[in-house]
Order: sequence, then C-alpha cells, then structure tokens
Amino acid sequence: MLFAHDTECALVAAAALVNTLPRRDGDGLPDLAALHRFVETHRYTGRHERTEAELREVRAVRPRLRTIWRSDEDGAVEIVNGLLREAHAMPQLIKHDDEPYHLHAVPRDAPLAVRIKVEAAMAFVDLIRAGELGRLRFCDYPDCDNVLVDLSKNRSKRFCDAGCGNRAAVAAYRARQATKRS
Repeated sequence: MLFAHDTECALVAAAALVNTLPRRDGDGLPDLAALHRFVETHRYTGRHERTEAELREVRAVRPRLRTIWRSDEDGAVEIVNGLLREAHAMPQLIKHDDEPYHLHAVPRDAPLAVRIKVEAAMAFVDLIRAGELGRLRFCDYPDCDNVLVDLSKNRSKRFCDAGCGNRAAVAAYRARQATKRS
C-alpha cells in the first residue's frame, strides 16, 4: 500500500465517479439505483437520501473532479482547496464500522455529494503532498477517455478498469498472429 487505506479508497472512488460522466453510450450514473450501487461499491457511510436531488448533486461533482486529472500541481491545489473551503472541512481522525482510524473532514450526516467531494479532495491532498500527482492518468486505450489512478509500486498501470487492458492484449495478440501468417 502506497498511501493510507482511506486515501486509496477515495482516489479509486473519485476515478470511478469521473468515469460515470456521460459518453456516447449514455450516462454511467443514470438513476438512483446506479447511485446506490456506487455508494455500496465504494462503501460510503453516513447519510444517503436516495433522492433525485442527491443524484443531481453527485453528478455535478464529476466534471470538477475530472479537471484535477487535467491540471498541473498548482491547478490541482486550487481545485482541492476550493472543494475543502466550500465544505468548511475540518479533518478529524474517526474510527467506525471495524475500520482503523482514518480521516473524515465533514460530519457523516453531511450530504453525500459534499462527503464525496471532501473525501476525494483529502485524498488528492495526500497525492499532491507526496509529489505523486503523476499517478492520475488517462487510459492508454485508443478511444477511451476514462481516468485511472495508478497505485502500482512501479507506476506501470496504463489502462482503466473498464476492460481496456484486456482489449489491448487481444488486439496485440491478433496483430502478432496476423504478422506470423503473412
């Protein structure tokens, strides 16, 4: 583990949320059921209202987080500080649900979108402080616009978690086979 467990979880959740932005094939967060699956998958605790308003608020977080992947360090710091200021974040060590101590910067009853923004911002703080902003990348697969967080020790992750790595391996295999036949 390169970073604290909560940092890694928040970075992965932030990338997953960004990757739900609308594309040609539709919105990756189309309805309340999808939002609930996202909350369950990324183990967000605390308040979850399951309302259309909450869904709209969470969707609104996505483009802002995505800009961090495109930013240099100063730009990322500006975005992160803005997210923390808006939420009046006050980091505290918390222990719950059989998890070890970790940081929460807003109360558990804060709106879901606020908790998502702040948890992501706190994780980006750790990345920036460690000089590891380069771990935020875009998928190398052609025509894929997904983001990823490279948490590998050797900084070798190239593809997102949407199957692009498998598609690239199959394409490379087929290219090798075609070369052998010609």
